[in-house]
Amino acid sequence: MGPIALGRGTPCVLVELLAYTLPMHLRLSAYFLVGLLLLAVTVPAAPAPKATSAAAAGASKPNILFLFADDFSYEAIRAFGHTDVETPNLDRLVARGTTFTHAYNMGSWSGAVCVASRTMLITGRSVWRANKVYQQTDKERLAGRLWPQLLKAADYQTYFTGKWHIQAKAELAFDVAKNIRAGMPKDTPAAYNRPLAGQPDPWRADDAEQGGFWQGGKHWSEVTADDAIKFLSTAKRAANPFFMYVAFNAPHDPRQSPKEFIDKYPLSRMQMPANFLPEYPHKDAIGCGPTLRDEKLGPFPRTELAVKTHRREYYSLITHLDAQLGRVFEALEKSGQAANTWIFFTADHGLAVGHHGLFGKQNMYEHSLRVPFLVAGPGVKAGHRISAPIYLQDVMPTALELAGVPKPAQVDFHSLLPLVRGERTQSAYSSIYGGYLELQRAVIHEGWKLIVYPKARVMRLYDLTTDPQEMKDLADAPAHAARRQQLFTRLLELQRELDDRLDLRAAFPAL
Repeated sequence: MGPIALGRGTPCVLVELLAYTLPMHLRLSAYFLVGLLLLAVTVPAAPAPKATSAAAAGASKPNILFLFADDFSYEAIRAFGHTDVETPNLDRLVARGTTFTHAYNMGSWSGAVCVASRTMLITGRSVWRANKVYQQTDKERLAGRLWPQLLKAADYQTYFTGKWHIQAKAELAFDVAKNIRAGMPKDTPAAYNRPLAGQPDPWRADDAEQGGFWQGGKHWSEVTADDAIKFLSTAKRAANPFFMYVAFNAPHDPRQSPKEFIDKYPLSRMQMPANFLPEYPHKDAIGCGPTLRDEKLGPFPRTELAVKTHRREYYSLITHLDAQLGRVFEALEKSGQAANTWIFFTADHGLAVGHHGLFGKQNMYEHSLRVPFLVAGPGVKAGHRISAPIYLQDVMPTALELAGVPKPAQVDFHSLLPLVRGERTQSAYSSIYGGYLELQRAVIHEGWKLIVYPKARVMRLYDLTTDPQEMKDLADAPAHAARRQQLFTRLLELQRELDDRLDLRAAFPAL
């Protein structure tokens, strides 16, 4: 039993407690004493509240379990059929719920794309508006505008564990916050520019002595799952619904996992991406050259050995993460709360790991912009897939609607419930926008993508329907000149809508 809040309803609460705590022969005397207390209490005239307590107010609201990964590309779930990776627990979540197959991150003002993605998520603001409040995110907390605070005001018990990477205090934004992690585990020089042909690999992904994910003695994915499981063990006794924000650092580098998971992926099993390039031709002009931390993980030019090795470690860490998610799902079932819990699984952005000669997420290709987005919960259609394009940050207003919280004016994203419930088939977005620093812009519209590199004065045009791996650039094809112009005009419109002040006309005066 939790603490009792004293106030106008205190005598009534005492009566209720007496009914359960005193033997029958003592109850009449106790009720007499409480009656005297009631006569002594002067209550100002006021309309009676509709709900007698916070617990009663939240009784009909569902629990919300938000599971968040880092650097997890949309293709890295086996159920989607894109690649040979083992994710049995996520596969089961796909089977029991609804998948948004085209979920995107909007971009970043920083090489640490997760910073921008998570700031958008927690504030509800689109990328350049989130950038304006990034350094003052704690002021947003003080104003009560962060996602968990909006749910707390709706009588939710809020819980956090794992990667935060936001300029606000997690322990003050949530009721409970455990093991608040930085952007990534500490790595070592041995993790970079490897492996090199004919030379010993200085890095071992299963070596706990290297630190990284094992810093503190236990793999961080396991610690995060442990925290979630411990909280769920108390959920059955809680009066209020819960909001859990469970943020795994995996599968961000350093890509480390126990040996049994590494052994699942011998190099002979690994396949090269169909769109592999030894070197991306515009890497320096778009900020993805050898000075960018993510790109330095592998050697230049890229080699088959390096790509297969890094993909092996990436998949191993994903399968290890999937095992921890399975433990969390099992704990949810044991808690007795599963039937009234909405589960969301997504990630802050994707990752290249060899696609297009790139290793990181600082680009406008599908493997880096696009993420998995899974939803399961009461009444959610099983085994269903929705291709309408969304942003991953739409999970924030979706959770608010589930909790009965009106969407605040500063939130730019949209609830997905109309799509999940089949009330609407069209996305709230006619086009998807992407941006990175002042070096890259992209627009996705009606199955086509235009990528713009203003510093390089280069464009890329892809038909995503017939060329999902983005291997055939049509930007210079005369037959597609009108399409290129249409998409460029649409990109300019999105810039105005999203407060993006980068002048693309100066770089492409002919358009």
